[in-house]
Amino acid sequence: MRAPQLRSRHAVSILDRLFTFEGTWDLLQLQFVRNALLAAAVLGLIAGLLAPLIVARGMAFAVHGTSELAFTGGAAALLLGIDVGLGAVGGAVAASLVFGLLGMRQRERDSVIGVVLAFGLGLGVLMLALYEGRSANKFGLLTGSIVSVDSTNLLVLGVCAALVIATFTIAYRPLLFTSADPDVAAAHGVPVRLLGAVFAVLIGLTTALAVPVVGAVLVLAVMVTPGAAAAQVTSSPAVATVLAIVFAEVGLLGGTLLSLGPGLPISGYVATLIFLCYVGCRGVARFQRRVGKAAFA
Repeated sequence: MRAPQLRSRHAVSILDRLFTFEGTWDLLQLQFVRNALLAAAVLGLIAGLLAPLIVARGMAFAVHGTSELAFTGGAAALLLGIDVGLGAVGGAVAASLVFGLLGMRQRERDSVIGVVLAFGLGLGVLMLALYEGRSANKFGLLTGSIVSVDSTNLLVLGVCAALVIATFTIAYRPLLFTSADPDVAAAHGVPVRLLGAVFAVLIGLTTALAVPVVGAVLVLAVMVTPGAAAAQVTSSPAVATVLAIVFAEVGLLGGTLLSLGPGLPISGYVATLIFLCYVGCRGVARFQRRVGKAAFA
């Protein structure tokens, strides 16, 4: 009986540590925490804007590859002693341009991404091994760290977010057209290849912004899952975009707040909250299908 009791107490202690709110209010008074919440809110907005189009275009693997190259850029910046956020942006934009130039065709895209991803990830790990600074800086690139969000990060975040939102607003209709049916869009004279490259750069910028907050490992949770969840319950692009923004904000802001008390990386909390949104949407979609079948029975 003693072993099960010890395991039960251990499980309870783990849950207590994961979901403690002790000291959360005091932490909210700190500037770096407010910076992190602001960064999470801005990131949720732009990630939610792009997520439905990422899902429609089947570019989840491209997001994963871009996040790994953002990690490589961040590792290089860490090794060279420059701002990690700028390094992540440089790596992500370079990756998106490579993907756009070398893998425009659908059948080539996955292989190109896989090749570049493997190279970038190996190079990033080597750079981290050469870095002799604090190990927390290395860990933060993979899992995210709210401590890393400072005024410089916020400035980079603000500039990149404004660029993403402006470009998205101007090019939304042709992007939506090329996402729904690229062949018909090309037949109507829409510059499909150019828009594909532009969208890849938007993904690169947003992915780079996500790496310092949630880490390279779980960028997919922010960039893809909100769009996949919204696609379960609606076919309207406008509604899907609004829902994706809501899900991304719930995950990022909620995950940041939940991580304050335990003092743990926010990535696990963010991924769990957004995943619960996805599971809930699948449940709603299943219920809608059953109601629809019953109505026509």
